[in-house]
Amino acid sequence: MDNQESAKMHSTPQNQQFEAFESRAEILGELHARPFEKVTVPRRVFLMAFLTTKDDAQIDRENIKQLALTHGMAPPAETANFHSLTIGKWNFRWEQHNEFTSYRWDIEDSEGDDFRGDDGARLLSELDFNPPGKLIVATQLKVTKDIHPVSDYEEIFNPNSLCMINTDRGKSRVITDFQVDTMGFTRFIIEDHGMSQFRAGALVQRVLEVETYRTLALLGLPIAKKALPVVNATQDGLAQLTAEIAAAESIEDNHKLLHKLTDLAAKLEAQAAATSFRFGASVAYNDIIMSRLQAMHEAPVDGARRFSSFFRRRLSPAISTCSMVEQRQTALSRKLMRTAELLRTRIQFELEQQNRDLLTSMNKRARLQLRLQQTVEGLSVAAVSYYIVGLIKYMTEGLYKSGLTFGISPTLLTAVSVPFVIFAMWMVTRQIHKKFAEHD
Repeated sequence: MDNQESAKMHSTPQNQQFEAFESRAEILGELHARPFEKVTVPRRVFLMAFLTTKDDAQIDRENIKQLALTHGMAPPAETANFHSLTIGKWNFRWEQHNEFTSYRWDIEDSEGDDFRGDDGARLLSELDFNPPGKLIVATQLKVTKDIHPVSDYEEIFNPNSLCMINTDRGKSRVITDFQVDTMGFTRFIIEDHGMSQFRAGALVQRVLEVETYRTLALLGLPIAKKALPVVNATQDGLAQLTAEIAAAESIEDNHKLLHKLTDLAAKLEAQAAATSFRFGASVAYNDIIMSRLQAMHEAPVDGARRFSSFFRRRLSPAISTCSMVEQRQTALSRKLMRTAELLRTRIQFELEQQNRDLLTSMNKRARLQLRLQQTVEGLSVAAVSYYIVGLIKYMTEGLYKSGLTFGISPTLLTAVSVPFVIFAMWMVTRQIHKKFAEHD
């Protein structure tokens, strides 16, 4: 039974009606995920890991189910991310991780066997193995009680890359050169100086994890090398645009510069989004490696390089490169944002100036229109008064002929009415303007 299934069965206290948190079983199961397995000595262990997509992981899970059923064993649970099987003389362990899947086989070994470069063919010839995904890690490990001097291992491994450490306070020794053999496998030897089976199993798993995660940590380096030219070009482009912004005078030039700046920022942000996960994963994997080395209680061996020294010289610069590129991308993104904000502020200020000038021009036009309107109104009063006076003239002439004007001539009556008519028209016009003004 998987540990997650066991935790699920006991996630709620018996005989009590408590509602358990929905992820309690998963949390408790995680504490027991990937436990150390006892390892008898001598032993030969093989590990292969493949980068897998979501679809690859689903296909792989189905393959493991079929493998277990074929050999009459229980398949992994739907939520399980690791499972162990015994297939003939092989012990098999399957593990699924977020971005890769690992397969581990171990078999009883014979003391005194040579650690040949074609030992990986032993695994591939005896097992029908065709997993989905792309191979990223292939390693073989020999656990033995044989003890050899450093000079013997210089004949098995590359002396220029030979690393050797004492672990578990002298109860074991680990030897490797971190290089691949003719079959594409990296090779490790663990000398047992008095370990228990449990300690041997813990050491084997930690060594395999160091090899797996140091390979995964280096996945960020090629991406960092490809991203660096874009970062350099963006920095140069930003410097050039900043100089052009300082020299720009018209709002049209500022609009063109803002467009260029936006394109530059978009390219950088696209690259940052594509690389951020890989860079973060490289740093996280490096932290795991350091924690595993610390748990192994690494101690030096006279005449040999330690693992930590090897990683400081080979792995740490790669991780530093990834971190440097990520930091430069973040810093450039902030500078681009500040520059774009500065340019938008300038454009906004220029637009406000244009609006102010436009309002001033409109105000002048309104004043001119008001004066013209007042002139037209004066002419309108005169014209209307002229027509009304004409009507009065016709009216007085008719009244004169009828004898109703008491002998006063129409001309005199018309002349007397002129100032009164003009004044009346002026008052009417004024009242109309006053009502419109109150309405506004």
